[in-house]
Amino acid sequence: MEKKSPSIAMVPCPGTSHLITQIEFAKRLVHLHPDFHVTFLIPTLGPPSPSMNTILQTLPPSIHFTILPHINPKDLPPNADPAALMLLTVTHSLPSLSQALASLISQTHLLALVVHTFSVDAIEVAKQFNLPAYVYHTSCATVLAFTLHYPKLDDDGIVVSKKFGELELKEPLKLPGCIPLHAHDLSDLVRSDFHETFLHVCTRLYTADGILMNSFVDLEPEPIRALQNVASVYPVGPIVQTKSNISSNSSECLTWLDNQPRNSVLYIAFGSGGTLSQEQINELAYGLEMSGHKFLWVVRVPNDGAANSSYLNGAQKDNNPLVHLPKGFMDRTKDQGFVVRSWAPQIEVLRHESTRGFLTHCGWSSTLESMMSGKPTIVWPLFAEQRLNAALLNDGLKVALRPKMNEKGIVEREEVSRVVKCLMEGDEGKEMGRRMEVFKNAAIKARSEDGSSTSTFESLVTKWKNFKI
Repeated sequence: MEKKSPSIAMVPCPGTSHLITQIEFAKRLVHLHPDFHVTFLIPTLGPPSPSMNTILQTLPPSIHFTILPHINPKDLPPNADPAALMLLTVTHSLPSLSQALASLISQTHLLALVVHTFSVDAIEVAKQFNLPAYVYHTSCATVLAFTLHYPKLDDDGIVVSKKFGELELKEPLKLPGCIPLHAHDLSDLVRSDFHETFLHVCTRLYTADGILMNSFVDLEPEPIRALQNVASVYPVGPIVQTKSNISSNSSECLTWLDNQPRNSVLYIAFGSGGTLSQEQINELAYGLEMSGHKFLWVVRVPNDGAANSSYLNGAQKDNNPLVHLPKGFMDRTKDQGFVVRSWAPQIEVLRHESTRGFLTHCGWSSTLESMMSGKPTIVWPLFAEQRLNAALLNDGLKVALRPKMNEKGIVEREEVSRVVKCLMEGDEGKEMGRRMEVFKNAAIKARSEDGSSTSTFESLVTKWKNFKI
């Protein structure tokens, strides 16, 4: 790497999906500014998974990586939730990160450190070198607004109780520029077992020199405007993958899609870490069958928890999730649907002309990918900030349906069938499709040469280039 080349370093948190979105940011940066170099300093809980290795070995020449020494899982608390594991892995990696940064500074013209939201402890290392530190917030402006507000939540006088898995408010939370936020949309973020981790992240955000946000002005104008009054935020989105790593196995579903009528298929996937219980898998399967509509479903092994922490290190314990489908389901729906084990080439599936809509866990990357493809959604949030994302899509942007759960937290088969029919054949589904097409065009415009997100990138890079270490 040339010494005079301007460069930044990026610190992701564990989990391939978290790395991917930061890589896409780096690709966008070097596309707009070919003179830039980016180096990833990667904390891990173990050796890279095969999928991570594939991603890292196919990076453009101006994007480099260093895998920091692995953290021993035995040094971390047992039974910690995924968010705490991500944060603690980075925290334990700070000594090796400091050494890596010192080496980079001696070899390159390093201008800034950009860290993931759950890598915020790395900010203190940047400060040791008098290096500007920025947080790349991979979710929407509404989630960022709540995150920055969280330390003051109990001071508002609207919290009645806050217990494990439960939040009661006197009235919806009204943050500047945001839709009213209801208790059930915030519950996963205020769990008692998550409180200390989340509070730590929120507090550290205020020490950053700026927050880069994977959203764009035309998508969330009011929340972004309000945030810019209280913090240095840079809406640089949408940052999304442009293609998937298609294998011979995964290409089978694309071949199946090629043989389906235009706008006839519902795509169902719950992200890289989302799982359903056995009861919920059964209800979803029967509901899809009852709807009569075509579907392409990415199935994972059931799990009573909504998130499986094994995705942080790529561990897989069961390679045949299809055995957990209801008896006879595959035979009865062989002409109606296509079932994929664990993973599908999501970008290509969403762009396909046969795909009509997307039943999603509402992770923000999946949300933006759906938006860039112009596909309306059925939102089925599972954990973390996904309920807030779902509220934005359903209540705010009006591009999503949200199925109702019973008292046990299960979406029953009749409700599955109802929302599928509504999206695939109803007037509400057609209107959502029209609205999503508007946001698709706005997203394309934001990324254009004179678009709002491109202009934000330009101002950010100008600021970096003017920095003298």
